[in-house]
Amino acid sequence: MKQYDYLIVGAGLFGAMCAYKARKQGKSCLVIDQRPQLGGNLYCECKEGINVHTYGAHIFHTSSKTVWDFVNSLVEFNRYTNSPIANYKGQLYNLPFNMNTFYQMWGTVTPEDARAKIEEQRAEALARMNAEGIAEPRNLEEQALTLIGKDIYEKLIKGYTEKQWGRKCTDLPAFIIKRLPVRMVFDNNYFNDTYQGIPKGGYNKLIAALLKGTDTKTETNFFDNREHWTGIADKIIFTGKIDEFYNYQFGKLEYRTVRFEEEVINTSNYQGNAVVNYTDRETPYTRVIEHKHFEMFGQEVEKISKTIISKEYSTEWQEGMEPYYPVNDEKNNNLYLQYKRLADEEKNVVFGGRLAEYKYYDMAPIVDKVLKMNL
Repeated sequence: MKQYDYLIVGAGLFGAMCAYKARKQGKSCLVIDQRPQLGGNLYCECKEGINVHTYGAHIFHTSSKTVWDFVNSLVEFNRYTNSPIANYKGQLYNLPFNMNTFYQMWGTVTPEDARAKIEEQRAEALARMNAEGIAEPRNLEEQALTLIGKDIYEKLIKGYTEKQWGRKCTDLPAFIIKRLPVRMVFDNNYFNDTYQGIPKGGYNKLIAALLKGTDTKTETNFFDNREHWTGIADKIIFTGKIDEFYNYQFGKLEYRTVRFEEEVINTSNYQGNAVVNYTDRETPYTRVIEHKHFEMFGQEVEKISKTIISKEYSTEWQEGMEPYYPVNDEKNNNLYLQYKRLADEEKNVVFGGRLAEYKYYDMAPIVDKVLKMNL
Protein backbone atom coordinates (compact mmCIF):
# COMPACT_ATOMS: atom_id res chain seq x y z
CA MET A 1 0.00 0.00 0.00
CA LYS A 2 1.34 3.40 -0.99
CA GLN A 3 1.90 6.22 1.48
CA TYR A 4 -0.67 8.62 -0.02
CA ASP A 5 -3.80 8.42 -2.10
CA TYR A 6 -2.75 11.51 -4.06
CA LEU A 7 0.47 13.28 -4.87
CA ILE A 8 -0.41 16.82 -5.97
CA VAL A 9 2.30 18.55 -7.98
CA GLY A 10 1.85 22.29 -7.57
CA ALA A 11 0.42 24.27 -4.64
CA GLY A 12 -1.50 26.84 -6.67
CA LEU A 13 -5.27 27.19 -6.62
CA PHE A 14 -6.02 24.05 -8.63
CA GLY A 15 -3.72 21.89 -6.51
CA ALA A 16 -4.94 23.39 -3.24
CA MET A 17 -8.59 22.92 -4.25
CA CYS A 18 -7.92 19.26 -5.11
CA ALA A 19 -6.20 18.74 -1.76
CA TYR A 20 -9.18 20.26 0.06
CA LYS A 21 -11.69 18.10 -1.80
CA ALA A 22 -9.67 14.92 -1.39
CA ARG A 23 -9.25 15.53 2.34
CA LYS A 24 -13.01 16.07 2.70
CA GLN A 25 -13.46 12.67 1.06
CA GLY A 26 -11.13 11.07 3.60
CA LYS A 27 -8.21 10.72 1.18
CA SER A 28 -4.59 11.38 2.07
CA CYS A 29 -2.54 13.88 0.04
CA LEU A 30 0.94 15.24 -0.27
CA VAL A 31 1.28 18.58 -2.05
CA ILE A 32 4.72 19.49 -3.39
CA ASP A 33 5.85 22.74 -4.99
CA GLN A 34 9.19 23.88 -6.35
CA ARG A 35 8.79 27.41 -4.98
CA PRO A 36 9.77 28.28 -1.39
CA GLN A 37 6.15 29.06 -0.49
CA LEU A 38 2.66 27.70 -1.07
CA GLY A 39 -0.06 29.34 -3.14
CA GLY A 40 1.42 29.44 -6.64
CA ASN A 41 0.75 32.78 -8.32
CA LEU A 42 -1.75 33.71 -5.58
CA TYR A 43 1.02 34.09 -3.01
CA CYS A 44 1.07 37.43 -1.19
CA GLU A 45 3.88 38.90 0.91
CA CYS A 46 3.10 41.40 3.64
CA LYS A 47 5.39 44.45 3.41
CA GLU A 48 4.93 47.78 5.19
CA GLY A 49 1.56 46.46 6.39
CA ILE A 50 0.41 45.91 2.78
CA ASN A 51 -0.36 42.53 1.17
CA VAL A 52 1.68 42.58 -2.03
CA HIS A 53 0.51 40.29 -4.85
CA THR A 54 3.98 38.89 -5.56
CA TYR A 55 3.12 37.26 -8.89
CA GLY A 56 0.68 39.85 -10.20
CA ALA A 57 -2.75 41.16 -9.30
CA HIS A 58 -5.49 38.62 -8.67
CA ILE A 59 -9.15 39.63 -8.35
CA PHE A 60 -11.74 37.00 -7.57
CA HIS A 61 -15.00 37.38 -9.49
CA THR A 62 -17.91 35.06 -10.22
CA SER A 63 -21.64 34.94 -10.83
CA SER A 64 -21.90 31.53 -9.18
CA LYS A 65 -23.39 31.79 -5.70
CA THR A 66 -22.12 28.27 -5.01
CA VAL A 67 -18.53 29.28 -5.74
CA TRP A 68 -18.83 32.59 -3.87
CA ASP A 69 -20.36 30.96 -0.80
CA PHE A 70 -17.68 28.27 -0.87
CA VAL A 71 -14.69 30.64 -0.85
CA ASN A 72 -16.35 32.86 1.74
CA SER A 73 -16.86 29.82 3.97
CA LEU A 74 -13.06 29.61 4.10
CA VAL A 75 -12.15 33.31 4.37
CA GLU A 76 -14.25 36.47 4.26
CA PHE A 77 -13.89 38.50 1.06
CA ASN A 78 -13.95 42.31 0.92
CA ARG A 79 -15.84 44.64 -1.42
CA TYR A 80 -13.03 45.42 -3.88
CA THR A 81 -14.42 46.31 -7.33
CA ASN A 82 -12.05 46.25 -10.28
CA SER A 83 -12.22 49.61 -12.08
CA PRO A 84 -8.93 50.06 -13.95
CA ILE A 85 -7.72 53.32 -15.45
CA ALA A 86 -5.95 53.66 -18.81
CA ASN A 87 -3.13 56.18 -19.11
CA TYR A 88 -2.35 57.14 -22.70
CA LYS A 89 0.50 59.65 -22.78
CA GLY A 90 -0.80 61.34 -19.65
CA GLN A 91 -4.46 61.30 -20.67
CA LEU A 92 -6.68 59.20 -18.39
CA TYR A 93 -9.58 57.03 -19.52
CA ASN A 94 -11.92 54.73 -17.62
CA LEU A 95 -12.07 51.03 -18.43
CA PRO A 96 -13.88 49.00 -19.58
CA PHE A 97 -15.21 50.99 -22.54
CA ASN A 98 -18.27 52.79 -21.18
CA MET A 99 -19.94 56.19 -21.26
CA ASN A 100 -17.18 57.66 -19.08
CA THR A 101 -14.60 56.49 -21.64
CA PHE A 102 -16.57 57.91 -24.56
CA TYR A 103 -16.99 61.26 -22.82
CA GLN A 104 -13.26 61.39 -22.11
CA MET A 105 -12.46 60.40 -25.71
CA TRP A 106 -15.00 62.51 -27.67
CA GLY A 107 -17.01 64.60 -25.25
CA THR A 108 -20.19 62.65 -26.01
CA VAL A 109 -22.76 62.85 -23.22
CA THR A 110 -25.56 60.56 -24.41
CA PRO A 111 -25.55 56.91 -25.42
CA GLU A 112 -26.98 57.91 -28.79
CA ASP A 113 -24.07 60.26 -29.51
CA ALA A 114 -21.48 57.71 -28.37
CA ARG A 115 -23.05 54.95 -30.43
CA ALA A 116 -23.12 57.21 -33.50
CA LYS A 117 -19.41 58.02 -33.08
CA ILE A 118 -18.47 54.34 -32.78
CA GLU A 119 -20.62 53.38 -35.78
CA GLU A 120 -19.06 56.15 -37.87
CA GLN A 121 -15.55 54.85 -37.16
CA ARG A 122 -16.58 51.21 -37.62
CA ALA A 123 -18.06 52.10 -41.02
CA GLU A 124 -14.78 53.74 -42.05
CA ALA A 125 -12.85 50.58 -41.16
CA LEU A 126 -15.31 48.30 -42.98
CA ALA A 127 -15.21 50.55 -46.06
CA ARG A 128 -11.40 50.33 -46.17
CA MET A 129 -11.55 46.54 -45.95
CA ASN A 130 -14.22 46.34 -48.66
CA ALA A 131 -12.15 48.57 -50.94
CA GLU A 132 -9.27 46.10 -50.56
CA GLY A 133 -11.55 43.14 -51.20
CA ILE A 134 -11.24 41.84 -47.63
CA ALA A 135 -14.37 40.06 -46.39
CA GLU A 136 -13.25 39.06 -42.88
CA PRO A 137 -10.69 40.64 -40.52
CA ARG A 138 -7.32 38.98 -41.11
CA ASN A 139 -5.65 40.09 -37.90
CA LEU A 140 -6.26 41.68 -34.52
CA GLU A 141 -5.92 45.24 -35.83
CA GLU A 142 -8.59 44.81 -38.49
CA GLN A 143 -10.82 43.02 -36.00
CA ALA A 144 -10.52 45.80 -33.42
CA LEU A 145 -11.09 48.57 -35.96
CA THR A 146 -14.31 46.93 -37.15
CA LEU A 147 -15.51 46.47 -33.56
CA ILE A 148 -14.66 49.80 -31.92
CA GLY A 149 -13.11 52.19 -34.47
CA LYS A 150 -9.82 54.03 -34.84
CA ASP A 151 -9.69 56.35 -31.79
CA ILE A 152 -10.20 53.78 -29.07
CA TYR A 153 -8.11 51.19 -30.92
CA GLU A 154 -5.10 53.49 -31.35
CA LYS A 155 -5.18 54.98 -27.85
CA LEU A 156 -6.40 52.14 -25.64
CA ILE A 157 -5.78 48.84 -27.45
CA LYS A 158 -2.90 48.92 -29.92
CA GLY A 159 0.11 49.79 -27.76
CA TYR A 160 -1.03 47.79 -24.73
CA THR A 161 -1.74 44.68 -26.82
CA GLU A 162 1.60 44.85 -28.64
CA LYS A 163 3.45 45.11 -25.33
CA GLN A 164 1.40 42.26 -23.87
CA TRP A 165 2.08 39.87 -26.75
CA GLY A 166 5.43 41.16 -28.01
CA ARG A 167 4.03 41.20 -31.54
CA LYS A 168 2.44 43.79 -33.82
CA CYS A 169 -1.35 43.78 -33.86
CA THR A 170 -1.20 43.10 -37.58
CA ASP A 171 0.68 39.87 -36.77
CA LEU A 172 -1.76 38.69 -34.09
CA PRO A 173 -4.78 36.54 -34.97
CA ALA A 174 -8.19 38.20 -35.05
CA PHE A 175 -9.75 35.66 -32.67
CA ILE A 176 -7.91 37.16 -29.67
CA ILE A 177 -10.58 39.89 -29.56
CA LYS A 178 -13.62 38.42 -31.28
CA ARG A 179 -15.68 40.89 -29.28
CA LEU A 180 -15.03 43.91 -27.09
CA PRO A 181 -17.27 44.85 -24.17
CA VAL A 182 -18.93 48.21 -24.94
CA ARG A 183 -21.29 49.62 -22.32
CA MET A 184 -23.64 52.50 -23.02
CA VAL A 185 -23.86 53.30 -19.31
CA PHE A 186 -21.62 55.19 -16.87
CA ASP A 187 -20.22 52.08 -15.18
CA ASN A 188 -16.50 51.53 -14.51
CA ASN A 189 -16.93 48.05 -12.98
CA TYR A 190 -14.69 45.91 -15.19
CA PHE A 191 -16.47 42.63 -14.48
CA ASN A 192 -20.10 41.79 -15.17
CA ASP A 193 -20.11 39.15 -12.42
CA THR A 194 -22.48 39.29 -9.47
CA TYR A 195 -19.70 38.87 -6.89
CA GLN A 196 -16.13 40.10 -6.68
CA GLY A 197 -13.55 40.87 -4.03
CA ILE A 198 -10.23 40.03 -2.39
CA PRO A 199 -9.81 37.79 0.69
CA LYS A 200 -9.53 39.95 3.80
CA GLY A 201 -5.93 39.56 4.87
CA GLY A 202 -4.77 38.37 1.42
CA TYR A 203 -4.83 35.18 -0.63
CA ASN A 204 -2.45 33.33 1.68
CA LYS A 205 -5.40 32.90 4.06
CA LEU A 206 -7.45 31.22 1.34
CA ILE A 207 -4.62 28.84 0.42
CA ALA A 208 -3.93 28.06 4.10
CA ALA A 209 -7.61 27.18 4.62
CA LEU A 210 -7.63 24.92 1.56
CA LEU A 211 -4.44 23.11 2.61
CA LYS A 212 -5.26 22.81 6.31
CA GLY A 213 -4.52 19.26 7.45
CA THR A 214 -2.68 18.37 4.23
CA ASP A 215 1.00 17.39 4.11
CA THR A 216 3.04 19.86 2.05
CA LYS A 217 6.63 20.21 0.87
CA THR A 218 8.08 23.37 -0.68
CA GLU A 219 11.32 23.79 -2.66
CA THR A 220 10.64 20.34 -4.08
CA ASN A 221 10.85 19.71 -7.82
CA PHE A 222 8.89 16.68 -9.02
CA PHE A 223 11.26 16.17 -11.94
CA ASP A 224 14.39 16.04 -9.79
CA ASN A 225 13.26 12.68 -8.38
CA ARG A 226 10.32 11.66 -10.51
CA GLU A 227 10.53 7.95 -9.81
CA HIS A 228 10.40 8.50 -6.04
CA TRP A 229 7.45 10.90 -6.14
CA THR A 230 5.51 8.73 -8.55
CA GLY A 231 5.97 5.75 -6.25
CA ILE A 232 4.54 7.24 -3.05
CA ALA A 233 0.93 7.78 -4.18
CA ASP A 234 -1.80 5.88 -5.99
CA LYS A 235 -2.64 8.86 -8.21
CA ILE A 236 -0.96 12.07 -9.30
CA ILE A 237 -2.66 15.43 -9.80
CA PHE A 238 -0.29 17.39 -12.01
CA THR A 239 -0.58 21.17 -12.39
CA GLY A 240 2.76 21.92 -14.06
CA LYS A 241 3.69 22.22 -17.73
CA ILE A 242 2.20 19.33 -19.68
CA ASP A 243 5.02 19.37 -22.24
CA GLU A 244 7.59 19.00 -19.45
CA PHE A 245 5.66 16.04 -18.01
CA TYR A 246 6.17 14.28 -21.35
CA ASN A 247 9.83 15.32 -21.66
CA TYR A 248 9.03 17.76 -24.51
CA GLN A 249 8.81 14.81 -26.87
CA PHE A 250 6.74 16.75 -29.45
CA GLY A 251 8.48 20.08 -28.82
CA LYS A 252 8.12 22.95 -26.36
CA LEU A 253 4.95 24.98 -25.92
CA GLU A 254 5.36 28.76 -25.91
CA TYR A 255 4.37 31.09 -23.09
CA ARG A 256 4.40 34.76 -22.22
CA THR A 257 5.77 35.78 -18.85
CA VAL A 258 5.71 38.88 -16.68
CA ARG A 259 8.57 40.65 -14.93
CA PHE A 260 7.79 42.85 -11.93
CA GLU A 261 9.63 45.91 -10.70
CA GLU A 262 8.52 46.55 -7.13
CA GLU A 263 9.03 49.87 -5.39
CA VAL A 264 8.28 51.22 -1.92
CA ILE A 265 7.25 54.88 -2.16
CA ASN A 266 7.15 57.38 0.68
CA THR A 267 3.60 58.52 0.06
CA SER A 268 0.32 57.14 1.32
CA ASN A 269 -1.34 57.17 -2.12
CA TYR A 270 0.62 57.01 -5.37
CA GLN A 271 -1.97 56.70 -8.15
CA GLY A 272 -5.37 56.57 -6.43
CA ASN A 273 -6.30 53.22 -7.97
CA ALA A 274 -5.18 49.60 -7.78
CA VAL A 275 -4.68 49.17 -11.53
CA VAL A 276 -3.49 51.73 -14.10
CA ASN A 277 -2.79 50.44 -17.62
CA TYR A 278 -0.20 52.29 -19.72
CA THR A 279 -1.57 51.92 -23.22
CA ASP A 280 1.01 53.79 -25.32
CA ARG A 281 3.73 51.74 -26.99
CA GLU A 282 6.58 53.93 -25.73
CA THR A 283 6.06 53.24 -22.01
CA PRO A 284 7.88 49.91 -21.54
CA TYR A 285 5.61 48.50 -18.81
CA THR A 286 2.01 47.45 -19.37
CA ARG A 287 0.57 48.55 -16.07
CA VAL A 288 1.27 49.77 -12.54
CA ILE A 289 -0.36 47.99 -9.59
CA GLU A 290 -0.70 49.84 -6.27
CA HIS A 291 -1.35 46.98 -3.89
CA LYS A 292 -2.87 48.77 -0.90
CA HIS A 293 -5.98 49.70 -2.93
CA PHE A 294 -7.00 46.03 -3.08
CA GLU A 295 -7.71 45.98 0.65
CA MET A 296 -7.87 49.62 1.81
CA PHE A 297 -10.64 51.96 0.73
CA GLY A 298 -11.29 55.69 1.02
CA GLN A 299 -9.43 57.36 3.88
CA GLU A 300 -8.09 53.96 5.01
CA VAL A 301 -5.19 54.37 2.57
CA GLU A 302 -3.89 57.28 4.67
CA LYS A 303 -3.37 55.05 7.72
CA ILE A 304 -0.15 53.67 6.24
CA SER A 305 2.27 56.44 5.25
CA LYS A 306 4.00 54.36 2.56
CA THR A 307 2.71 52.54 -0.47
CA ILE A 308 4.03 49.75 -2.72
CA ILE A 309 3.73 49.64 -6.49
CA SER A 310 4.66 47.01 -9.06
CA LYS A 311 5.42 47.84 -12.67
CA GLU A 312 4.64 44.93 -14.99
CA TYR A 313 6.70 44.11 -18.06
CA SER A 314 5.40 41.48 -20.45
CA THR A 315 8.02 39.40 -22.22
CA GLU A 316 8.60 36.13 -24.07
CA TRP A 317 9.13 33.17 -21.77
CA GLN A 318 12.54 31.52 -21.63
CA GLU A 319 13.97 28.69 -19.55
CA GLY A 320 14.33 29.72 -15.91
CA MET A 321 11.41 32.17 -16.07
CA GLU A 322 7.92 31.65 -14.67
CA PRO A 323 5.47 30.74 -17.48
CA TYR A 324 2.34 32.87 -17.13
CA TYR A 325 0.16 32.92 -20.23
CA PRO A 326 -0.14 30.25 -22.91
CA VAL A 327 0.29 31.52 -26.46
CA ASN A 328 -2.93 30.03 -27.80
CA ASP A 329 -2.24 30.43 -31.50
CA GLU A 330 -2.86 27.66 -34.00
CA LYS A 331 0.68 26.27 -33.87
CA ASN A 332 0.79 25.97 -30.07
CA ASN A 333 -2.77 24.71 -29.75
CA ASN A 334 -2.04 21.90 -32.21
CA LEU A 335 1.10 21.02 -30.29
CA TYR A 336 -0.86 20.97 -27.03
CA LEU A 337 -3.43 18.58 -28.56
CA GLN A 338 -0.62 16.08 -29.19
CA TYR A 339 0.23 16.15 -25.50
CA LYS A 340 -3.42 16.06 -24.49
CA ARG A 341 -3.91 12.81 -26.43
CA LEU A 342 -1.22 11.25 -24.25
CA ALA A 343 -2.74 12.76 -21.10
CA ASP A 344 -6.18 11.37 -21.93
CA GLU A 345 -4.71 7.84 -21.92
CA GLU A 346 -3.35 8.19 -18.37
CA LYS A 347 -5.19 6.09 -15.81
CA ASN A 348 -3.61 7.49 -12.66
CA VAL A 349 -2.71 11.06 -13.58
CA VAL A 350 -5.07 14.04 -13.55
CA PHE A 351 -3.93 17.17 -15.39
CA GLY A 352 -5.37 20.51 -14.30
CA GLY A 353 -4.72 24.24 -14.27
CA ARG A 354 -3.40 26.77 -16.78
CA LEU A 355 -0.05 25.04 -17.44
CA ALA A 356 -1.30 21.46 -17.51
CA GLU A 357 -4.29 22.36 -19.72
CA TYR A 358 -2.47 25.09 -21.66
CA LYS A 359 -5.27 27.61 -21.26
CA TYR A 360 -5.85 30.85 -19.41
CA TYR A 361 -7.98 30.43 -16.30
CA ASP A 362 -9.64 32.92 -13.97
CA MET A 363 -9.80 31.73 -10.39
CA ALA A 364 -13.54 31.11 -10.04
CA PRO A 365 -13.74 28.61 -12.94
CA ILE A 366 -10.95 26.60 -11.29
CA VAL A 367 -12.86 26.50 -8.01
CA ASP A 368 -16.04 25.51 -9.85
CA LYS A 369 -14.27 22.83 -11.88
CA VAL A 370 -12.69 21.13 -8.87
CA LEU A 371 -15.91 21.28 -6.85
CA LYS A 372 -17.58 19.32 -9.65
CA MET A 373 -14.70 16.87 -10.26
CA ASN A 374 -14.79 13.21 -9.31
CA LEU A 375 -11.51 12.55 -7.54
